[in-house]
Amino acid sequence: MPVYEYECNECGKSFEIQQRMADGPLTNCPDCDGALKKLMSMSSFHLKGGGWYADGYASKPATTDKSSASSCKSSSAGCASCPAASAS
Repeated sequence: MPVYEYECNECGKSFEIQQRMADGPLTNCPDCDGALKKLMSMSSFHLKGGGWYADGYASKPATTDKSSASSCKSSSAGCASCPAASAS
């Protein structure tokens, strides 16, 4: 169950409480019956180590063939091996 943090507007007390996600937020302080506000607290969830982002999407391609790309751009008619030329 998630832990939520609240602070009382009247007495200034802050506290944490475990609630189900389906439960509504608390509205009254258990000590002074004042109005409560829900606080945004830092999450304890961290992504560490390798993973799909670090291993698959963040890395640059191992090799790039710049000669074929430059020849396509320099040619006014384009080249037959370009995917753009075969699509049209």
